[in-house]
Amino acid sequence: MAKFGKRTTAARAEFAGKSDVTVEEAVSLVKGNAKAKFDETIEISMNLGVDPRHADQMVRGVVGLPNGTGKDVRVAVFARGPKAEEAEKAGADIVGAEDLMEVIQGGKIDFDRCIATPDMMPIVGRLGKVLGPRNLMPNPKVGTVTMDVEAAVKAAKGGEVQFKVEKAGVIHAGIGKASFDEAKLIENVRAFVGAVAKAKPAGSKGTYMKKVSLSSTMGPGVSVNVDSAVTE
Repeated sequence: MAKFGKRTTAARAEFAGKSDVTVEEAVSLVKGNAKAKFDETIEISMNLGVDPRHADQMVRGVVGLPNGTGKDVRVAVFARGPKAEEAEKAGADIVGAEDLMEVIQGGKIDFDRCIATPDMMPIVGRLGKVLGPRNLMPNPKVGTVTMDVEAAVKAAKGGEVQFKVEKAGVIHAGIGKASFDEAKLIENVRAFVGAVAKAKPAGSKGTYMKKVSLSSTMGPGVSVNVDSAVTE
C-alpha cells in the first residue's frame, strides 16, 4: 500500500467525506490545502455526457477569464509584413512564417498559444500532426486564425483559455493560482463552466454536465455541485 507524506496525509484528511460541495466550499478547501513551495495552479475538470468521436458532439471553445489565469502565456504568431509587425507590437513572443514552421518541425515548441493570419494556413497546415495533439493548431472557431492579430495576442496574454473535450468526454483547464483571492477564483470557475455550458453541442443527449471537480497542482480534488457551478 502506498505511503503518503505528512502534507498529503493532512490534505486527504481535510477532503475526507466531502463531495458535491458548493463552488465557494470547493475553492476554500482546495486553496487552503495548496501548500506546496510554489504557487500551485487551481485546476478544473469536467466530465461531459458527450462522445467527441461524433462531430455533432464535439465541444470546444474559448473563454476570457475575468481575473486571468496567473500564467505567463507565450504566444507564437504566423504572419508576414505589417501583420508580423502588429503581432510584435502587441507582445507576441515568437513571430515568423516558413522559418517558424522549420523550428517547430525540428521539435522546438516554446509557446502556449499559436495564432495565424488566414494566408499563413497553407504553411501552418503542414504542422497539423505536431500542433494538433497539443491543442495548439490555430482555428477560426476559437479566434486564433484571424486578421485581427493585435486583439488575438492581447486576449491570449490577458487570460483567455481555450478548451476542447478529450476522447473520454473530459475537459480540464487551469483557472487561476492558489495565490488568487477566493472571490476571484470563484468568478473564474463560474465563467469557465458557463462557457462550457454555452458550448453544448446539438448532438448532446441526456445529462450534459455530469461532474465538475476542482484541485490544485499537488493536492487532491473535490467534486463540485453542478448547479452551484452554473448558477451565479
